[in-house]
Amino acid sequence: MPDTSSLARSSPPSPALPDRLIGISLKMYMSHVQTVDWAHRVTELTHAHPAVTSGAAGLALLPQFPSIPACLDVPGPLQIGAQNLSAEDAGAWTGEVSGAVLAELGCRYVEVGHAERRRHFHETDDIVRAKIAAALRHRLFPVLCVGEKSAGTPESAAAEVTAQIRSALPTTAGDLPPQSGVVIAYEPMWAIGAQQPAAPDYIIAVCEAVRARTRTHFPSLDFRLIYGGSAGPGLLTRLGPSVDGLFLGRFAHDPDSVPRILDELADVIMLKS
Repeated sequence: MPDTSSLARSSPPSPALPDRLIGISLKMYMSHVQTVDWAHRVTELTHAHPAVTSGAAGLALLPQFPSIPACLDVPGPLQIGAQNLSAEDAGAWTGEVSGAVLAELGCRYVEVGHAERRRHFHETDDIVRAKIAAALRHRLFPVLCVGEKSAGTPESAAAEVTAQIRSALPTTAGDLPPQSGVVIAYEPMWAIGAQQPAAPDYIIAVCEAVRARTRTHFPSLDFRLIYGGSAGPGLLTRLGPSVDGLFLGRFAHDPDSVPRILDELADVIMLKS
């Protein structure tokens, strides 16, 4: 296991979202030992990266629940979150995990509304809305997963995605708790697990429309818009400033992919500045 003892433990989480974000969900692919080894290796590779040391980019890791405490103990730039939470804060909810406990542990992010949760566990729009509210109550940043079911035009996709965002969030940004922030992960359902992501021109058109409409509906909402759905190295440079980062799955299983994507992010920041 790499020696990271010389790295300082991260300071307590700031209430603000980073300007740009690379999120990584390990789903249920890795064992506990593999997950912790991955966290140490990525920390070793990224803790001195200029995109990280400048504060321009955040790195969010979402492991399985049992691995969260060990990942929180890895000193360095990784900000830890969870892949799910309960809509309830406490009580007789066997097998569920409370947002209050996630926050108590030191988690910063929590994923809500992923297409696999909707498909396999029958999570409805009402459940997603309740889980978003639970995350915000405990000052967790929800990573709200949205995306159209089938490939179509950018306009139809943007309309479907915008409706999902409006359904999931409080009626107005004024109903959000103070210092709230939301990460919107645009993941076309038809691109999840595919060999290739959606075409860059398609992603750009959808994200630009979704960003504009979200700002119109929630003018004071602090949000970041990132792309997922078979995202990996080489994509971010092609998307440029249309997104605020990426939400990675299997293409981040190789730790060497993460600094490569940070390199791309640094190039995009230069384009955007």
